Amino acid sequence: MRALSGAIAVTLLVAAVPALGAALEGEAQQQATNWVAIAMFLAFVGLTLWITKVAAARTRTASDFYTGGGGITGFQNGLAMAGDYMSAASFLGISAQIFADGYDGLIYSTGFLVGWPIMLFLMAERLRNLGRYTFADVVSYRFAQPPVRSFAALSTLLVVTFYLIAQMVGAGQLIKLLFGLPYAVAVLIVGVLMMLYVLFGGMRATTWVQIVKAVMLLCGASFMALMVMAQAGFSLETLFARAVEVKTQGALAAGATAGEAAERGGSIMGPGNFIKDPVSAISFGLALMLGTAGLPHILMRFFTVPDAREARKSVLWATGWIGYFYVLTFIIGFGAIVLVGTSDFYQDGTGALRGGGNMAAVHLAHAIGGDVFLGFISAVAFATILAVVAGLTLSAASAVSHDLYATVFRHGTATSQDELRMSRLTTLGMGALAVLLGLVFEHQNVAFMVSLAFALAASGNFPALILSLLWGGCTTRGAAIGGTIGLLTAFVLTVLSPAVWTDTLGMGTAPFPYSSPAIFSIPAGFLAIWLISLFDNSPRAALDKDGYAAQRLRAETGIGASSASDH
Repeated sequence: MRALSGAIAVTLLVAAVPALGAALEGEAQQQATNWVAIAMFLAFVGLTLWITKVAAARTRTASDFYTGGGGITGFQNGLAMAGDYMSAASFLGISAQIFADGYDGLIYSTGFLVGWPIMLFLMAERLRNLGRYTFADVVSYRFAQPPVRSFAALSTLLVVTFYLIAQMVGAGQLIKLLFGLPYAVAVLIVGVLMMLYVLFGGMRATTWVQIVKAVMLLCGASFMALMVMAQAGFSLETLFARAVEVKTQGALAAGATAGEAAERGGSIMGPGNFIKDPVSAISFGLALMLGTAGLPHILMRFFTVPDAREARKSVLWATGWIGYFYVLTFIIGFGAIVLVGTSDFYQDGTGALRGGGNMAAVHLAHAIGGDVFLGFISAVAFATILAVVAGLTLSAASAVSHDLYATVFRHGTATSQDELRMSRLTTLGMGALAVLLGLVFEHQNVAFMVSLAFALAASGNFPALILSLLWGGCTTRGAAIGGTIGLLTAFVLTVLSPAVWTDTLGMGTAPFPYSSPAIFSIPAGFLAIWLISLFDNSPRAALDKDGYAAQRLRAETGIGASSASDH
């Protein structure tokens, strides 16, 4: 299978070369070539491919592929978790949202962060004690396997798909800006590299790519924030005042009266520019907070450590790194308003940012550090995207191969090699889908696209996980059907929302007026699971309820839980 995967990957690379050459020939005049940035970019790609080569030599079993053998330490896993979580949405999307709307962008920083205490206090230990490869192992622990694992696989694929869109859009815009390539070619390059990482290196390669990327991102963002604060005399008040002044001057230049300009400038320090009403604000916050505890690629990382103690340590380290990083993104966003928003060099002929609205942080890097620092931040941003895309693809491959193929279709008779084969085929399919969706959603803000993935995770995965872990009355039907109802409610309302129905599909006024469905779909998920379980009188329901005591004993104490050697 490895030979087949290698042949397919090489074929994809060969197919990409003519497109790349045509792009270089036909569009080389789009902008001056930044050779420093390109050299750093290529150096990172070379480093990660070397990591993948080393990891591939140690990836022989399904356990190696899914969880890196279960031997990653808590500190390493915490840094990798942070690397997995600090995605293109965090670095490019949040700073871009703050650049555009000011204070309102802070909802991402706070929303993304506050879900982690839930993970630490309610879920980390229980997940590690009950699971093996995927979060479906936990949800289905005492239930009938096929229905619950089918729901978990469907949910994983939907959440991963929306999350992938954001990463591919960010990567495409970044490489387009850096190399002057067409957006489509840029997305194709990312898709090919992502497939190489996952096909050959599995979780071990993905983990180390995420660790390297997290260190680079934290260092780069720290330097950016430090330089921004130096420009403002290390005073946040001065930074904010300058940002208000820039927005006010921009409104005057656009023809606003003095009063209107002052109002627009001052509005960036208050709510209402991005989130327009209280319902949307609450819904958005719920999605970001509870969605964190339902993301399949994050939950999967709990099974890469030896025991529950290391799982708790992982979350503690990850929370610290992520909290620090989100403080930096707020400074970077306002720094971009002051230093990028006042320069015509970073704008195209229409007054918009070159490379798209998601490139505010990248332009800020050039403004404070020139070509050298632009090269470093571009490499960091690309590393961010590749690491997250690899983790997402791995979780999707695990859901298809372990939950659907091995358990539902083969009823536990599939060998480790059979699962690996299916995982790698799924990786190829997800790579092709990621490229296609990256092209369709080219102009969406990447942070917003990720928020839609969070809404799906919060509405389907989170209710099923929490109630299966903490409520003895939950049944197979309740978890599978109720979880699916929450998931599909979020999905349908997302499609009917303005971001998809109006902005992407061009279908006119959106039937669902709010930006996030979470305030409706999360209660729908919990209520459906509760009601269906309550009225479930099937013979299976009695077995499900009787099995809760044994599940709770293992979840709370770890007695009988798999160790690293079992993995």
